[in-house]
Parts: sequence; structure tokens; C-alpha cells
Amino acid sequence: MAALLCGRRHEQPCPGETLQSMNIQTTNDKTGRCRITAVMMGLAFSITVAFIFQSSRADVPLAVASGKWHQTAEGHPTLAPVLEKVIPAVVHIETKATVMIQRRSPFDDPFFRRFFNMPPQNPQPRKQGGAGSGVIVDSDKGYIITNSHVVRKADDIVVTLDDGRRYEARVTGTDPGADIAILQIDADNLQQAKIGDSEKLKVGDFVLAIGNPFGLEQSVTLGIVSALGRNGLGIESYEDFIQTDASINPGNSGGALINLGGEVIGINTAILGGSGGNIGIGFAIPINMVMDITQQLLKYGEVKRGRLGVLVQSLTPDLAKAFGTDRNHGVVIAQVEENSAAEKAGLLSGDIVLSINGREVENASDMRNSIGLMRSGSEVNLSILRDDEIMEITATITMKSNTVIEGGTLSKKLDGTVLTISRGGDKSEKASIKVKEIEEGSLPYRQGLRQDDVIVSINKKPTSDFESAKRAINDDDDPILLHILREGRRLFVAIR
Repeated sequence: MAALLCGRRHEQPCPGETLQSMNIQTTNDKTGRCRITAVMMGLAFSITVAFIFQSSRADVPLAVASGKWHQTAEGHPTLAPVLEKVIPAVVHIETKATVMIQRRSPFDDPFFRRFFNMPPQNPQPRKQGGAGSGVIVDSDKGYIITNSHVVRKADDIVVTLDDGRRYEARVTGTDPGADIAILQIDADNLQQAKIGDSEKLKVGDFVLAIGNPFGLEQSVTLGIVSALGRNGLGIESYEDFIQTDASINPGNSGGALINLGGEVIGINTAILGGSGGNIGIGFAIPINMVMDITQQLLKYGEVKRGRLGVLVQSLTPDLAKAFGTDRNHGVVIAQVEENSAAEKAGLLSGDIVLSINGREVENASDMRNSIGLMRSGSEVNLSILRDDEIMEITATITMKSNTVIEGGTLSKKLDGTVLTISRGGDKSEKASIKVKEIEEGSLPYRQGLRQDDVIVSINKKPTSDFESAKRAINDDDDPILLHILREGRRLFVAIR
């Protein structure tokens, strides 16, 4: 019993075990003093056990420990009735994708093959398996939400329900920028999850993570909300994560993060840790953001991200001092694009954005997420600071193009860039495509592309205009290999 209370596995004696062995030894002593000592130590042991038990009860939500929540027949607190409503809506996802593998053997060495006049050895296709989790959100139509990276480039997707039924699934829509994907299965008698409101979450709220870590189906872990609005992590293009210490491990991706009411308030996505295991820092996408993306994917087949038409930077203490304000949060508008929604609404360079739709803006990433997740055509209310005066401005969000260029859309992989034609940084260079602007935190930026980079070739094909660039990009699912010129040096950047 002492080992259970301490939570150890006998690597070293638990305090209770040591005390108990001492108690046994003293009761064998024939002196009265030892008997008294034994009784006193036994009483101390009982008090220690009671204290540890009470402490363990304090680790669970107070509402549960006080009996306001569910209890077993023996009167012990339990979350089982809550989980029984949610677990059937969490599924296990298995994927198979074809990858090209280069065999490794002495006979595959290029020098060896040339020496013996053997043809080059080409990579061989091989099936690679993957696993994750998902949440049923529509039992009638069989819609399942998961992470985009769980099903990326999958040839076969099999969903296993809690009752053991297995179905082939098809991808209905994906948004890699926010790492959301929608699957659909043809099945009857499905149980869908109850969707909560992630806007009501507070740091310290208890949450439960449900998924299939390491193939262990329907595993449940308990934790709290450690932080809200985490962004700038470089995990996805659009980040507004819920941070939790509920154990999230490989295989949990796409699973449910629920509150104690059994409502899904997040989709588990990533962990922070070099070893691949959980260290108490996990991230989930807020369910409000997930459902907004889901509705757009089902309605339009893609996410129509909003665009305001401004270049912004976070309000640092030095900038705040220079602007003569004591504000410690906000976003400075550095540039307003011509004919943009921002210009039409009256925004000016130097305006400091304090809030969007009543919600305070902490930094540039926060603003980028807020605007980028709004639908084209929707109105946004901005509270700004201009010349020591707080003003309210309403703008109508426009459609965000994938890549802003003179010739139209180039590629989704280059979302967040503005391209123009340039003669390059060298007189010997022919006309090339130049990165005029790039959004910090966008996919191309995270892959290494920077402002003023000159794109000499795409996928090893010389590009001097947008038409040649379009011809060089064959499949938007494949990586884009850019050969660029930066400050007189050439280098390659792969956008994948």
C-alpha cells in the first residue's frame, strides 16, 4: 500500500515502507519502551498515510474531491462518467504513404557502380506507416477532425472506432497552415463529440487529453491549462495554442482535449521535448479556431484567409518610448499597402493597434493570426492609438491571395510573400523574381526565404518572369526548390 501511495516502483524504499519495517522490528522487541515507540510510530504512519491520501485528493479538481462531481459506489471521486461520453467519439487513425528509399549497401556506392560499369541505383518505393488520433464531430455525415500532418501524403487511411469497427477514410479538406484536416467515413451508429467554447478557458482550468499515444488506444491523461494564446513557436503558420501539462505523446496528434464537462475545447497537436516524449509541455489548437476552419473547408473547399494589407511589428519598450506611450502591448503599423482594406478604412503608418474586435493584441504574431483566420468580407473593429488619441476603426477584410505577384497566383507554398520582377543584385544577372515583402512567421520565412532574395531558378529551371515560374512548379504538394541570390551569394531554399 505504501508503494501505491508514493507512486514509485520499488527503485528505493518509500517512506511508508521504511517506517513499516521499523515498526515490525520494534514489535519484536521485548522491552516496554520499544512497544511504546512502536505504537507511536504506528500512529505516525497512520497520520502520514492519511495526509498523503488527502494530498492525492487535492491533486484532482476540488469539485470532484468535495463530492460535487461523480463518485464510485465506494464514494471515491471519478471522471469515468465524463469520459464514457467522449471516448467513443475519439478514433485511432492509421496511414500508409509511399516514400522513396535509397538502399544502403556497398553495391550502391556510386564509385563502386562506376568502377564496374553498373547503372546508377535509383531510389525504391516503400510503404511507410503512421498513426494518430481523430475526433468525430458529425455522426450523420461521418466527419472526423484530425491534424493535417497525420494524413499528409497518405495513400491509405484507416479509422478504428472505440468499438473496434474499422473503416477506410477519405480526406475531405485540409488546411496545412493551421494543421487541420477533415476525414469522412461511411458508417452508422457513430457518436459525435460535444463541442465546447475555447474562449471561456482560463489558465488553471483542468483538462483531459484523449488519444492513442504510441499505439495505446484511448489513453487518457489529466492536467491543467498552463497558458493560452501561445504563438511564435514556428510549429504552424497560424498559431494560437492552448498549452497544457496533460501528457501528450506521439500518436496523440488529432486527439481531443476536453474540459471536465466532457466538451472538446482543443485538438492535441504538438509537444515540446527533444527526446520525443512528454515533458509536461503540450499544445492544442483551440476548438473555436478548429471549427471555424472546418466550416470554411466544408463550404469552400479551402480556407479563405483574410487580408488587411498592412506590414506590422510588435510594440517593444523602445518603440513605445519613441512613440511617447506607456503601453506595454500592441502592434505598430509600419506600412499600409495601396488600395488595401487598411487604406480604405483610414489606417496610417505609425498607428498602434491595441485591440481587434475587443480582444487585446499582444504582438505582431497575435494580430497576424487574428486577421488571417477571419473570412474574406467580414468586418473587423480595430482600436488604435494615434497621436495620443484612441480611435475606433472598422475595416472590411479582403481575400488573402496565396502569393501576391504581378502575374497572379504562383503557389500556395509561397503564401505570405510579395514578389516582383528584378534585374538581380548583379549586372550579369538576367531578369529574375525578387522577394519584395515576406510575412514573418509564414511558411517561406520559416524555411529560410528572406526579403530582397532574388530567385534565380525554381526546381532547377531558370526563371526570368512569372510565366516561367508557374511552368517550373508542377505539383503544389511537392517541395519547391528555390535557387536564390542573397547579398552576392547563391544558396538553395526548399519550401516544403
